[in-house]
Amino acid sequence: MTGIAQALSTITLSLVAGLVSPPQALAQEARQDQPYVVEYYYKAKWGYADEFIQLFKKNHLPVLKKQVESGRILSVKIEKPRYHSTEDGRWDYRVTIVFKSAAAFHDPNAPGAEEAIVKQLYPEQDKFKREEQRRFEILIAHWDVPIVPVE
Repeated sequence: MTGIAQALSTITLSLVAGLVSPPQALAQEARQDQPYVVEYYYKAKWGYADEFIQLFKKNHLPVLKKQVESGRILSVKIEKPRYHSTEDGRWDYRVTIVFKSAAAFHDPNAPGAEEAIVKQLYPEQDKFKREEQRRFEILIAHWDVPIVPVE
């Protein structure tokens, strides 16, 4: 079942079960076709932020670019703060990804899905996995924040 079909099925079941009203169901359905934005925050160990971003650009950014080419992702933006902040609020990099829709985000088998791209771009899977493991060893924290518009 595709992501959109699954979402519609869930909405229909929710309507039948009386869990949501028809206007709520229509709002859910409309949101499924809207871009889905997620901000990914990365906090590296002190002194390792440069190594982290080098590995990110080498191994993960090309995968994201292929997903942009496929249409699954609409845009990718990488940012870092200009100045330091307190340690508890510190992050080193924020990657904002705009997916085509929530369905495209949630469907691991969607065209342009990450796993197939990784196998295509990185035939030396052992090396790729070691470098990705290192990228995450460098991190102190990582969190994902789905973003919704405020009307």
